[in-house]
Amino acid sequence: MENSRIVIDGTALTCALVARAARADVTIAIAEAGLARARAAHATARAVAAERPVYGRTTGVGANRVVDVEWEDADAHGLRLLRSHAAGAGPLVAAETGRAMLTVRLNQLAAGGSGVDPGVLPALADALNLGLVPPVPVYGAIGTGDLTALASTALCLLGERSWLGGPEAGPAPGPGFRLGSADALAFISSNAATLGEAALAVADLGTLLSASTVVTALSLLAAHGSEEPYAPAVHDACPHPGQRATATAMRTLLAFDHPVPGRIQDPYGYRAFPQVHGPALEALEYAERVVEREINAAAENPLVDVAGRTVWHNGNFHTAYVGLALDAVRAALFQTMALSAARLGTLSEPSFTGLNPFQAETEASSGIMILEYVAHSALADVRRLATPAALGSAVLSRGVEEHAGFSTQSARAATDAAGAYRIGLGCELYAAVRALRMQGRAPAGGPLRAAYDLADAVLDDRIADRPLDADIAVAADLLPRLARLLP
Repeated sequence: MENSRIVIDGTALTCALVARAARADVTIAIAEAGLARARAAHATARAVAAERPVYGRTTGVGANRVVDVEWEDADAHGLRLLRSHAAGAGPLVAAETGRAMLTVRLNQLAAGGSGVDPGVLPALADALNLGLVPPVPVYGAIGTGDLTALASTALCLLGERSWLGGPEAGPAPGPGFRLGSADALAFISSNAATLGEAALAVADLGTLLSASTVVTALSLLAAHGSEEPYAPAVHDACPHPGQRATATAMRTLLAFDHPVPGRIQDPYGYRAFPQVHGPALEALEYAERVVEREINAAAENPLVDVAGRTVWHNGNFHTAYVGLALDAVRAALFQTMALSAARLGTLSEPSFTGLNPFQAETEASSGIMILEYVAHSALADVRRLATPAALGSAVLSRGVEEHAGFSTQSARAATDAAGAYRIGLGCELYAAVRALRMQGRAPAGGPLRAAYDLADAVLDDRIADRPLDADIAVAADLLPRLARLLP
């Protein structure tokens, strides 16, 4: 893969690639192998539907699955389905989420299990390359298929709705494709919007969790903390993988400094950091595996089995794995973010920094006092968002569809939690760098010195009382660059 080109083949899409496709200036291409799979599935689906009932092709959907589509009505049936299901509500999702959805659905179709006309694949790629997205409202899915989002996409392909992305992101003409009536259900029966947002959240949280370790090391230096809690013997004695990885990273970051501890043992924000941050790393690693397995799967209902020349009616549309994995990530994220807020508290304390309270210019000044309020406000949102979406369920379509995992809501909560976590880390980073500056100290070398230098170059060095909102924003924007420094 060239840096400016992403090839979609139905087998090798990653969360990182979804994020690049959604956010970067890249060209989307389709591998011939993916097109071949789509062509074979399309031919098989048509052949099987001519011989026996196939859900959504020769029948109605949901509770109407028992109703056969009469041949004279076949051409209109799919269009009615798309029009009736394009009924989302609320504000539109962000453009990057729409692009992530298109990328995932394109890859799923290239996996070759849907039976949709292969001509739709180049049309989706064209939309991505033109910077267009369909209008997709926030509300409409519960983790058993993003029907409203993909029905809206289909109507854009049919020319009944305008794509978005023209001047000032307004309506724009875009690629069209005459999706066949029999392919309507097969096109929209997917969780591509949920999975696209999940992939973006996983990528973002991976960046933030890496940055958090770098920020923690800066805070430890500023608070005269001890590196003893990261000793190999400690983590060999309790060898959780994420815990060991966190401790190893901290040892590497502190290798040029070997700070002299200011006390016999530190608060939990430093002493228990590997034990709390490690679970978040492991939860995210598992979630990434789950999401990447899904975005490369032919999780279609019905599934077109080219080799067996048949179709299988099944439940692969249900994304319980994704929702549960993201629920676990948010719970673990809250735990490690709580330690970030705790470390921020130590950076306001003279007994840890040797500075005035709140790193203030004078004893009567406020300094960074307000940062704790901001960080705890963000932390409160992460705590709220950590409520498991999987605790809900639903019975729909006259009782035929009697369960939902709400992975859509779990993915949306992960997106929002990442945004709040970013703010909290920005507060901690600013406070750590400010403390080191006021102490006249800096990391001795290595990646931690590089991180300090990056922050020192862009963060305002004035210590007089003033608005700190711009400083928080600059620090938060710096986190991806710090993450890349983590060994």
